[in-house]
Amino acid sequence: MATERAQERRQFGHRARLALTPAQIRLIDAQAHAARTTWNLLHDWWTMLPKGRRTLAAADAAIRQARRDIDWLAALPAQAAQAVLKTYFQAWKNCWDGRAEAPNFKARFRTVMSVDVPQGRDLQIKRVHRRWGMVNIPKIGRVRFRWTKDLPIGKAASTDNKITGARLVKDALGWHIAFRVQTLATVPEPHTGPEVGIDAGVNIPLALSDGHHQDHGRPARLPDGTADRDKWLNLDEKARLLRLEQRAAHRKSFRKPGQKTSSRLKRTYDQIASLRATAKRRASDWQHQTTTHLARTYGVIVVEKLDIPNMVKSARGTIENPGKNVAQKSGLNRSISQEAWGRTVTMLTYKAARHGGTVHKVPAPGTSRRCSMCGFTTPGSRQSQAVFVCKNEGCGWSDNADHNAARNILHLYRMGHALVPAAGRAVARRPRGVKPATAR
Repeated sequence: MATERAQERRQFGHRARLALTPAQIRLIDAQAHAARTTWNLLHDWWTMLPKGRRTLAAADAAIRQARRDIDWLAALPAQAAQAVLKTYFQAWKNCWDGRAEAPNFKARFRTVMSVDVPQGRDLQIKRVHRRWGMVNIPKIGRVRFRWTKDLPIGKAASTDNKITGARLVKDALGWHIAFRVQTLATVPEPHTGPEVGIDAGVNIPLALSDGHHQDHGRPARLPDGTADRDKWLNLDEKARLLRLEQRAAHRKSFRKPGQKTSSRLKRTYDQIASLRATAKRRASDWQHQTTTHLARTYGVIVVEKLDIPNMVKSARGTIENPGKNVAQKSGLNRSISQEAWGRTVTMLTYKAARHGGTVHKVPAPGTSRRCSMCGFTTPGSRQSQAVFVCKNEGCGWSDNADHNAARNILHLYRMGHALVPAAGRAVARRPRGVKPATAR
């Protein structure tokens, strides 16, 4: 008789695009500006008040008084204003726990416009078509959204499977709604798939130790050898982006110091941002499909522990000590940021857990210079970015450099050099009885 498997509560988000009328766009924009202003007023109130008087009840009273004194703050629903207060207090808790920096002032043009809908019962979601659904937004009304995923609504909703809330977010492509979904899922059985090491790169996005590399089919470099910063756009979109950037530079040249940006220049900036957002969506879609395939195929996935912020630092240097190859390093930094290695590892982590697999990290130093066949690091073995030829007299093994690094990453995990959190930082720990090997 088969035993019942355990279940666990899982929370995830689903984002869908809204189809709004111009009047609805103006209303949601007003709510977003009111939410940002509420945050700024709350931040000023918090910083000016003595520590002994900073309480949740006092902050709630201050928000209520501000909504009575400033009439246009009433465009934001009361529950959304309470969500701003909750988010602000949580930001300070994250700061005190060392997980984030202290909350700060939200500028008008550098802040993502968003509005929170904290209660799921206010949404009243209904599917009206194979491709469209309807959702109720407080003080806006019924709004259509793209139906791309089955949601727990109607008879499918229950205490354990439901939508607990949503957030309205605006980007360069328009307004979107991000649903907060809570489900009760069965704990997966341990994945019995093989182990694999993954080396993240620029020319080969994900090099696997078994040779099944994951490529997005877009060359990382132009015919002249320079990095392609717009590889996720087709030729027509690249030409249009170039025209828009030239137009923006031409219009910006007529703006005097201290003068406000013209409406035409803002519209050009919006068109450029729309193309950039399209490229980012294509890259994210490739990452989702690739990481899902890897999580379903492999039971143990090993990656490097990379310090990406340190890797993309500028090589410009100072006036006293100027840097070298600044332009080349700038292009490399742009390519690394475009690949979004950190987001790939994040997707692999939660998707592997859903399929019963695990993701481990190993130390990164030396994986690209050490030979995966003999285990020795010989100077000059990596002849170029893509070619590795071991200079050890007794070896001479050659292969793609990224494939060689992926084999080293997997070997580090098998030898017990996985990184585990200790004292707030990542350290290398080796199980008892396992000795470090210098050769395979």
